[in-house]
Amino acid sequence: MFPIPLRADRLSKTYGASFLSTGKCIFHEISLEIRQGETFGLMGASGEGKSTLGRVIAGIERPTSGSVYYNGYGLTEMKKIENAAFRRKVQIMFQDPADAFNPRKKIEQAISEVLKLLRVPEAGYASKIEEMLVTTGLPDEVLSRYPIQLSGGQLQRLALGRILLLNPEYIILDEPTSALDVSVQAQILHMLKRVQAERNTGYLLISHDEAVIRFMSDSYGVLENGQLKIIE
Repeated sequence: MFPIPLRADRLSKTYGASFLSTGKCIFHEISLEIRQGETFGLMGASGEGKSTLGRVIAGIERPTSGSVYYNGYGLTEMKKIENAAFRRKVQIMFQDPADAFNPRKKIEQAISEVLKLLRVPEAGYASKIEEMLVTTGLPDEVLSRYPIQLSGGQLQRLALGRILLLNPEYIILDEPTSALDVSVQAQILHMLKRVQAERNTGYLLISHDEAVIRFMSDSYGVLENGQLKIIE
């Protein structure tokens, strides 16, 4: 049996609607599917609502209308246990990796906090952290540093590594390379492809860069004027 895709069904988002105003429509009746092991690319100019759509699909923002379906359940209709599974299995990786870390905490502490939330026995922290470092291609030295002491590429690898500790089925990648140098961008994209192949992870890749979209995506769509045109 094939896994049920993460699905957006006729999602609309409007800001500022009231009795006296219809508000500003960000996007209207957007439908798409993200399948495990595949990448759906979401392309469009700045201000078209790509990141907002990603946050809605991740459950961070609520749509004005429409629904997100995970394992056949509508997000707004999920019971507590189903919603908890969704929150763990559908993750989002933001554009600026520095925002993902507390600047006052060393990296090892930031990673350990996730393991604690996952109820991993403390004796197992070292092996989990080592596995994460191997996956992301980072040296042990990063653990003793503060986020400000690391490069953007290192922080983005760590942001992905911390997400992977949750063993997600889907990751929304919101402009994951736009803040990085070109050479580092290529490294991050190849790492994402390798992780996807190893873990069968589904990606929603948000980018304004057509070359990145074409390199990474199995199919993609262009968001423009609130409408999504899907290109296979």
